[in-house]
Amino acid sequence: MRAIGFTQNLPIADEKSFIEFFEPKPTPTGHDILVKVIATSVNPVDTGVRRGTVQTLSTPKVIGWDAYGVVDTVGEAVTLFHPGDRVFYAGSFKRPGTDSEYHLVDERLVGHAPTRLTAAEIAAVPLTSLTAWEALFEQMHLSFDAPAANAGKILLVINGAGGVGSMATQLAHLAGLTVIATASRPETIAWTKDHGADAVVNHRQDLVPQVQALGYPTVDYILELSNLNQHWAEIVSLIAPSGTVVSVTGSDTPIDLRALKQKRATFAWEWMYTKSFFETPDMITQHDILERVRGLLDTGKLKSTLTKTFTPINPANLRAAHALVETNRMIGKVVLTNEK
Repeated sequence: MRAIGFTQNLPIADEKSFIEFFEPKPTPTGHDILVKVIATSVNPVDTGVRRGTVQTLSTPKVIGWDAYGVVDTVGEAVTLFHPGDRVFYAGSFKRPGTDSEYHLVDERLVGHAPTRLTAAEIAAVPLTSLTAWEALFEQMHLSFDAPAANAGKILLVINGAGGVGSMATQLAHLAGLTVIATASRPETIAWTKDHGADAVVNHRQDLVPQVQALGYPTVDYILELSNLNQHWAEIVSLIAPSGTVVSVTGSDTPIDLRALKQKRATFAWEWMYTKSFFETPDMITQHDILERVRGLLDTGKLKSTLTKTFTPINPANLRAAHALVETNRMIGKVVLTNEK
């Protein structure tokens, strides 16, 4: 089968930064399903892994953590899917990625694909929707199905126009929260408002006076999706007593968690790959989440955040997609697809 990978960290404009090669088509066993990939997207994690490679690899590394495709064959323990099913998923960080013609994935990480969206619209959704859902409804312990109970609760989303932010604002809005999102350009401000934000503040300026000018001395929840170190002092100031802060970005230098002690605030990391990386007993919750997301997409309650499509899936288009993400100015998601 065809696959696209890299052997070293080269500038993305270099034609050798991604190369096409052939490798054996995998055979699924156990809970694995083999999917013929129709579309895949590029996330910041893709560029981070490629750019973080410090040595030359002996064999090409295949990345990519979003897919829409058709089940080809299944392992003997599979019960959720059958050959011919159309599926979508984000996969596992420790296994080969989706930038390939066929891809092995554990069925417990996979959902049945929406039926009313294009291939590209579907492939834009899995990783970001899983991250947003887990952050809001697992790490923050909110309930998606209790909008009345969530009424009056305030969520601040730092970086509302990115892939995860675009999903989080929509899901939080549907769950009944008041959503404040950050954005700095006219086009990103408009995008966040169109995707569920009740108000927008500029993350290039001090967030504290801007949020307080909206009438909120503090907020109940903060979802940090951009630069934890840069915004930490603002987060400490804005989080309400007994509030919850969730971050997906990591930190370059240690953060002062003691600053949250007086407020008795909770801090949690969200990493969408944790369940698959450690093969936790609750892995199947990612299947369950994607099934719910599929329903929301098919009923129009949730919108895909696709903004750019490249056709077909090949090294040149993969380089172009990575170049877009590396600008750190992406709105929504970029997808590569073999289906027009």
